[in-house]
Amino acid sequence: MNITIIKKLPSVEDIIGRFPLSESGHRKINRDRNEIKDILNGKDSRFLIIVGPCSAWPKEAVLEYAKKLKNLEMKLRDHLKIVMRVYIQKPRTTKGWTGPINQPDPLEKANVENGIFYSREMMVKILELGLPIADEVLFTHNAKSFQELLSWVAIGARSTEDQEHRIFASALGCAVGLKNPTYGSIDIGVNSVVAAQYPHIAILDGHEVQTHGNPYAHLILRGGQQGTNYSKEDIDIAEKEMKKHGIKNPAILIDASHDNSIVDGIKNHKNQILVVRESLNTFKNNPELLKIVKGFMLESFIKEGNQKVDPNNKESLDRGGLSITDACLSWEQTEEILLELTEFKKLL
Repeated sequence: MNITIIKKLPSVEDIIGRFPLSESGHRKINRDRNEIKDILNGKDSRFLIIVGPCSAWPKEAVLEYAKKLKNLEMKLRDHLKIVMRVYIQKPRTTKGWTGPINQPDPLEKANVENGIFYSREMMVKILELGLPIADEVLFTHNAKSFQELLSWVAIGARSTEDQEHRIFASALGCAVGLKNPTYGSIDIGVNSVVAAQYPHIAILDGHEVQTHGNPYAHLILRGGQQGTNYSKEDIDIAEKEMKKHGIKNPAILIDASHDNSIVDGIKNHKNQILVVRESLNTFKNNPELLKIVKGFMLESFIKEGNQKVDPNNKESLDRGGLSITDACLSWEQTEEILLELTEFKKLL
């Protein structure tokens, strides 16, 4: 193969042993996983909210954000099930920083061993605060060091048609959201959910295995090249497709960011607020949609916006909670929109 071996990485046992999660933390994850499943199957009427930084870096600011989110979550938990985005892997359209698991300091050389421990420590600390966490699965072969920590998993728009990711989703014990692809096809997004709910024969760690299918695989509408897709018409199309395929626990999350936040050809992180407010107005006029739309995804950090990483000017990098990938809502904007979602739920 056209590779150079750099070094052997620590075993999964060594990684988990360095930063283990407490027994109470594991019990909390099991409860969180079950609560999320109950929201998706309709037993729990709360909104599921996946919220947090576009990319989980740097860990000091991520932990500061987590403490703020935990304090707010305690006030809103009767109406919102809040799960924090702790995305340690970042897909790129062409090239760029691929997240703290590969490069824990974006101004230094990649170091996967350091990145694994950096990411594991950060996740465990957030969990010990009492917050459930979510991650996007980009490299499935890295999953074992983190999988037991996650209460919810995303399969991204660039991965949703990939058979390996679909089979991986089929094997997961937690709920998994699969996005429609970047070109916006709702049909293909639903096909991904079908594949994730179906059992598969696969190879895992040198064994032939059968996945059991994931009945809590669900659809994430994130917009596409043709425009946004969170309208009533789009939701109706998705629901019809899921019904046609006999999807178990049919459910949709609306991703307020990505292509759903593009207005007049321009992406703006502030439009996430617009997406949520327009969706709530749609639900007021069409309450039946709440049988299938179960919540939202939001990109949010301490500071509003984002910044570019300049390797030639290390002192310019803001490490205090300003995104280095997609632009995010500020903490104040996040708090405002989560309170609005709570007030909406109180009126139902």
